[in-house]
Amino acid sequence: MAGQQGAADRRSGVAFSAVLGGLAGLTLAARGGKRWAITGGALGAVGLAAVDAVARSRQRPNEIPALWSRIAASAAIAAPAGWLAERAGAGPLAVGTASGAVAGTLGLRPQKVALGPVVGTAVGATLGRRGASGAVVAATTVLMFRVLSAVLFRDAQVNLLAERASAADLPFVVPLESRTRYVGTGYVRDLAATLGGSYTPSAPDVGIVASIDALAGPEFDPSRVDPLVREFYEHTTRFTLDIVPRWRQWVRPGYLLYRSVLAKPLGQASIPMNQREALRGVRSRIDTITSAAGEDGQPLDIRGWIRSFADNDEPIYVGIYTTYRSGDRGYVSVGFPLPQASFTATLAPRERPGGGLVLTSRTDVPQAGHYLSYIDPDSRDLTTLSVPGFSEELDVYVSDGHLRAEHAFWVFGFPFLVLHYDIRRKAPASDPD
Repeated sequence: MAGQQGAADRRSGVAFSAVLGGLAGLTLAARGGKRWAITGGALGAVGLAAVDAVARSRQRPNEIPALWSRIAASAAIAAPAGWLAERAGAGPLAVGTASGAVAGTLGLRPQKVALGPVVGTAVGATLGRRGASGAVVAATTVLMFRVLSAVLFRDAQVNLLAERASAADLPFVVPLESRTRYVGTGYVRDLAATLGGSYTPSAPDVGIVASIDALAGPEFDPSRVDPLVREFYEHTTRFTLDIVPRWRQWVRPGYLLYRSVLAKPLGQASIPMNQREALRGVRSRIDTITSAAGEDGQPLDIRGWIRSFADNDEPIYVGIYTTYRSGDRGYVSVGFPLPQASFTATLAPRERPGGGLVLTSRTDVPQAGHYLSYIDPDSRDLTTLSVPGFSEELDVYVSDGHLRAEHAFWVFGFPFLVLHYDIRRKAPASDPD
């Protein structure tokens, strides 16, 4: 069945490439008249279909198609867009600049975002003097940009790690998704209704990990950890956290767009933009699911750390905290549920002078990193991307008798956010009269 499904996928992929290539050839040759357009369409269909077929025949399991085939496909996509832009009145320079800007933005990393319009402007100005059509300008711009990017930026930022793999094959991924479009602060409650088990909201005296002893490894000896740091991890609900976000200026516009378009509608990963927002107050709780067996037959021990704004319970983030061991190392894996998917941060522990604990993905330790997984609703198989372009480091330590933490994030090697935490023990509840 798997072989038949794979063959069907290849056939549909080649057919799609033929349609795309035909449309690209048609628009590239449109200025030559009807006969040239038909000929161009036929050649484009055959050519891109052949490129796709060869790439798929050489593609290994859990690999994305070869770079050269992806470059050809992206240039083919650009051609009809350039043709439409020209029909709308755009000149070669505008088409080239816009095509480069879109290609650079889709490349995500800041260097590519800056490179795209530069390449597009150069191509548009050069081909414009030769009277090239909008389709030719757009396709050439994307082709040149993709080739230059491949030469200049060799380190992949996203890789296909596994396709239709079982959760047991990927122990560093938290395979818990949201079954609705909105995650929200009721996620663990809804998950308990699906999985069964004993659900405890706002569980008392519980930590994001059961014991930091589970994290022991070559770079981390739990016996050297300051008792206050240990207590925070194993009894997180005994503490309150005041947050001070420090965003880099260059990322603010993009983050505001992401937050408005994605984070708030999803009810997930909506970090305060500034200290003023943080002063609204942050409500923190840990919901748990225990006792019953999960989908893999093992007893459930799910700890969902839920943080929201105190005034209206608007979600900041919902993270499912787990620990696991691989060889002689322990790891913390945090899953952030998304609709039919999960984003996992797997962090390796490291000792900090003075009894602190650092959890980091900025390391060469195997399996530490970030992973985006689609979870098949029927088979529960995972299709997982590794995201080496994203990294983070959480540093929890004691300073002058006070517990503090700094949570730093990088994207494409650039630091973009540090969350500073002042961690204080909650005041004991007073006994009623």
